[in-house]
Amino acid sequence: MSEKLTGLALLRAPFPENQISKLPKPTKQQTDEVKANFRAGIRCKLCGAWHHKDVIHLDYVGHAALTDRLLDCDPEWNYEWVATEPNGGPMLDRDGGAWIRLTVCGVTRLGYGDAQEKTGGNAMKERIGDALRNAAMRFGAALDLWHKGELHLDDDTQQISDKKPPKKQPIVKSDPETTSTFNYSEMLTGSNSIAELVRSWTMIPKNLQKEYFELKNEIKEKLSKQPETDVPFFESGE
Repeated sequence: MSEKLTGLALLRAPFPENQISKLPKPTKQQTDEVKANFRAGIRCKLCGAWHHKDVIHLDYVGHAALTDRLLDCDPEWNYEWVATEPNGGPMLDRDGGAWIRLTVCGVTRLGYGDAQEKTGGNAMKERIGDALRNAAMRFGAALDLWHKGELHLDDDTQQISDKKPPKKQPIVKSDPETTSTFNYSEMLTGSNSIAELVRSWTMIPKNLQKEYFELKNEIKEKLSKQPETDVPFFESGE
C-alpha cells in the first residue's frame, strides 16, 4: 500500500480525471471564420460551447479543484498582495496585473494575475483567481498539464500534457445534423455563462439582433442568478 501524500507533495500529485475538463482552443483563422459565418460553428458535444467544427480541446484544472487541493494540503493556506493601494486593494501595473505571495505549508512563492481586459468586480475576481493559479503552478500544481506552446485564448490560457501524443487530443468533427438545423436561438440558449452569451450575441448579424433581443435578455437574467462558474486553471501562462 502506497504512502498517502500530504503537504506540498500532495500539491504536486496529478489531478484525477474527474477534475480535468476540456476547453476549446481555436486558431485565429477558425475564430474569424465563425465570426464571418455563424454556420461555420457547431454546438460542441464535448465542451458545450459554440465554436468552429475543427478546434482542438485542451485539458485544464479549474479554480474550484485547485482550491480543494490547497485546502487538503494546508487548511491555513493564504495569499497576500505584494503591493497595495492605500485602500488595501492591489497596486496594478501598467498592464492591469498584480503580484501575490501564496503561502502553503509555510512556503511562500510569487504569482501574477491579470484581468484579461475585464472591468469592474469581475476584473478583480479574475486577477485573484489568475494569480492563485499562476502561483500554485510554482509549487508544481498540475504541471502534468503544462504545455510549452502559447495557448492564450480570449479569457484563458491552458496547459496540456507533453506526455500525451497529439493524436489523442480530441478534435470535434462537423455535425451535419447540428449544422443543418442551425438557428440563432439555439446558439443563445446554449450559452453557459454571461461571457459566452456576449460572444454569441456579437455573432448575430445586427439586422437580426432585434428579433432575438428579448430572448437574449431572458437568458442573461437567468445566467446572472447562477453561482459563479468554475474558472479554468491556467489563464495567463507562465
